[in-house]
Amino acid sequence: MASALAVQYGLATSTAFAFPSATLAAADTTNRIVSQWSLGKGHVQDGTTEISFVADPFPNSPPTGDPSDTTVNNPNATVLQVTYPQGSFSHESGGTQFYNLWNTTDGSNWGSMLLSYEVAFNSNFDWVKGGKLPGLRGGLDGTGCSGGDSVPDGKECFSSRVMWRKSAEGEVYAYIPTPNGLCTDKNVICNSDFGTSLERGAFGFLSGRWLRLNMLVQLNNPPNVANGQIQLYYNDRLAISRQGLQIRASDTLFINGLFFSTFFGGSDSSWATPTTQHTYFRNIQLWGSSAMSNLTGQSVKSAGFVSSPTPLLLLLFLSTACLWILPFF
Repeated sequence: MASALAVQYGLATSTAFAFPSATLAAADTTNRIVSQWSLGKGHVQDGTTEISFVADPFPNSPPTGDPSDTTVNNPNATVLQVTYPQGSFSHESGGTQFYNLWNTTDGSNWGSMLLSYEVAFNSNFDWVKGGKLPGLRGGLDGTGCSGGDSVPDGKECFSSRVMWRKSAEGEVYAYIPTPNGLCTDKNVICNSDFGTSLERGAFGFLSGRWLRLNMLVQLNNPPNVANGQIQLYYNDRLAISRQGLQIRASDTLFINGLFFSTFFGGSDSSWATPTTQHTYFRNIQLWGSSAMSNLTGQSVKSAGFVSSPTPLLLLLFLSTACLWILPFF
């Protein structure tokens, strides 16, 4: 499926992330990822003690979907285990986070990118309130557009990750501008202090087996036209397709690579995992092209962030209205 999508969208350049044939403990895993996965600033941002290359825990449970994509690149390769310690939430206390910068050979920039990987959750995984899974990001600064930042202006960075929610509901979780009334869409949940949820519950995760995720991001072009798109395929089925997006507001912002970000949360203990749990990753690949979206789209009008009125604001409104009306009686 991923290779067919790459052909469909003209993504002629590709790369695969190398996995070792032998298992590695956390320190050696970190060193290998730093030396071979082209990380931004040359380091794993968080979770160096929570990652290790281990034997495949589910060798006989391949993803459902396109049979041609169910074979492992190297049947003898290890898989990347990520640990979420008991009580952990956010990438500072569990899971891991790092940013791969995938450079072109000719100095051009990525306008479209496809990420494909397989993920497995340990058997009987407790989903709690939710958590993050890897996606794509743009901008050279790896600290913005995540971690509870406000809605981005599209000039410095963007990110598009996958997220699981309570009861294993899946969604795309994006830090992108929200113009032209995007937040009024019934399948979009906006929050001024966090990312934007796209199509929450469009699919459901399973534990104890391998699952395949393919994420396509095409930047809007020009920056002031909302014609970008994000697609997510779950086990080779199109689960989420969002068009008419403004992903960037500057012609100097491009897609830069894999945003490997996974943890429980959420930014408070209500998101914490009650027990130590694990996810596993394999077959991580990228396809890219300098071409951007050629879809039609609306010119950008405003940020368009909409949130439900708080009880305090509603009370203030009613009080003001009463004071204005009373003199007429």
